[in-house]
Amino acid sequence: MDAFGGDPTSNAFIKIPSDTGDWTRHFRIGAMVGLNISANFSESGLFGVSGSDPANGIYDNGYVKRDSSGNAFGQTSNWGYQTSSQYNYAAQTLTMQATSQYTTSGSSKDTGEFPGFDMVYGDNIWYWKHARVGWELGFGLLPISLKDNRSMSASITSTLYTFNTANQNNAPIPAAPYQGGFNRQPGDWTIPGTPLPNTQQQTTGGIVSGTRELDEMLYTLRLGPNFYWDLTEDFGMSLGGGPAVGLVNGNYKYNETITTGGVGAGNSGSFGTTQVIYGGYVNGTLMYHVLDNADFYLSAQYMPLGNASFSNGGRSAELNLGGQVYVSLGINWPF
Repeated sequence: MDAFGGDPTSNAFIKIPSDTGDWTRHFRIGAMVGLNISANFSESGLFGVSGSDPANGIYDNGYVKRDSSGNAFGQTSNWGYQTSSQYNYAAQTLTMQATSQYTTSGSSKDTGEFPGFDMVYGDNIWYWKHARVGWELGFGLLPISLKDNRSMSASITSTLYTFNTANQNNAPIPAAPYQGGFNRQPGDWTIPGTPLPNTQQQTTGGIVSGTRELDEMLYTLRLGPNFYWDLTEDFGMSLGGGPAVGLVNGNYKYNETITTGGVGAGNSGSFGTTQVIYGGYVNGTLMYHVLDNADFYLSAQYMPLGNASFSNGGRSAELNLGGQVYVSLGINWPF
């Protein structure tokens, strides 16, 4: 018989007695790093733009809103513009641009390493020669954030709104960039609160820049047999494997700038993502016995799960979890 029971001369599994003096159960907790995790992003189709809101006086390159007087005499002091090219002194007009939609197509891939948390509870049921055989239940928590920050060419549709800035003195409006305020005071420069009816729609080439981000939390649960043996008086080792299930939950977020003719329009939004995925795991753990009831451990785990795919309105991302590897380090308590 060896130091913890079992029979090295027998090939049979010997059930561990319920009154054994051995510590058959264990609990470990530690920090974890997830490796070989990536995401594929794709974007294709016709997309709206959230940054401009002409109905409320918000444009790509300026604003014309109601002021504190309620736009008395049809004029407002609450207006501003960005560049001198918007102002036509000869015609006494100011032009605002509002991007409404764009068409683009592209794809990219991002890969990263992510810190997380791992926890395991297990019990031994049989002796087998010098080893003990039992089971383990493991839980993992891994925040994952992957980004697509490429720029893409696009066909951009925008509308031009013209404001009449003529005044009785034929004086030019304040030089760009200019920002008027809500609280209207005597002497403030005012322009009409509504544009002229001759709006123009244009479609031009441009660039979509910014980020598309997959911000997820991966929860994993695994259960399988476990084989443990003491290599020396100070070191022990275990191997395990079995089925695993994962829950991916989070958001796909985008924050873009749509640029055409030197004018940029903001575009941002998000949609929720949730998916259950299945797979398996194998792991190996090395333990260093620092006390009778405490070990330091180092563990490596391979857990291939299915890929998680998310899509909404022409935007899609696939979280690739088919080859993920985890390395964890922490404390193990036998009891």
